[in-house]
Amino acid sequence: MNVPVWVWIATLAATIALLVVDLLIVGRRPHEPSLRESTSWVLFYVALALLFGGGLWFTSGGVVAQEFYAGWLTEYSLSVDNLFVFVIIMSRFAVPREYQQKVLMIGIILALVLRGAFIAAGAALISQFVWVFYLFGVFLVYTAVGLARHGQDDAGDYKENIVIRWSRRALRVGPDYDGARLTTDNGRGGRMFTPMLIVMIAIGTTDLIFALDSIPAIFGLTKEPYLVFTANVFALMGLRQLYFLLGGLLDRLVYLSLGLAVVLGFIGVKLVFEAMHGNNVPFINGGEPIGWAPHIDIKVSLGVIIGTLVVAAAASLVKTRRDNSRAVPPVPPAR
Repeated sequence: MNVPVWVWIATLAATIALLVVDLLIVGRRPHEPSLRESTSWVLFYVALALLFGGGLWFTSGGVVAQEFYAGWLTEYSLSVDNLFVFVIIMSRFAVPREYQQKVLMIGIILALVLRGAFIAAGAALISQFVWVFYLFGVFLVYTAVGLARHGQDDAGDYKENIVIRWSRRALRVGPDYDGARLTTDNGRGGRMFTPMLIVMIAIGTTDLIFALDSIPAIFGLTKEPYLVFTANVFALMGLRQLYFLLGGLLDRLVYLSLGLAVVLGFIGVKLVFEAMHGNNVPFINGGEPIGWAPHIDIKVSLGVIIGTLVVAAAASLVKTRRDNSRAVPPVPPAR
């Protein structure tokens, strides 16, 4: 896929425009979005992603469009899993609900910038070294096993990363929020940071950690940097509204982590097979390609991803409904 420079520029300009609109909405009227507002925005971004994929299908063919859809679904589902941790962070730092939109918005912008750097580095590595696919594949399988064993995080599992701990020591951070401001008066005519800054750092750096498995995963579905970037953009853009839309539903998706483990494990194996096809590592098969390794078509990958996520979501809702019905005490018979 040959992407002209003007297409990259137009895509970046459109992404920045959407971010500016979102920032203006959040900054003008801080509030907790209603269910209707959140639903409308989530549907808007989903429809935008589907239309973008349709445009790719029309201009570049079905394979390119299917690679985008597979990458977008994978990144989007991984982003939903990330929301579990975002909920924990918001609760841990006691962020007022009306200001959580701004925290998420800034965190998403940081994530887009950092992921852009990851994508550029990953694309450069893959174009030069086929053996990187071995590393990506093994890492994804390892991540999938860990995710299947430990499941989603809870408040007791969350630990502040080194960047957050350094920020607490190096910056003068007060104990109280001052609206959505990052700085406040320290009472002696000077300024100090509010906990809001630490929360934004937590959201941004946490998403960067999640990118360590999501970026290799999407490179297992497409090697085209443009598709990797746009899939990440569409996955992250609606994340703020999805956070408020799902709300308590996150607790019901008990099998989501297991489903994501299956997806990551599948992509990891696919990456290893692709590395075997183009093998040039001297100590593996004498540096020659391994012909018997199966080729997994993008249609198969897309089917596995969609099927796994649908089964995980349906099984989760069935289990929570069954658990809730068991938790309801029986009604005593009328006398």
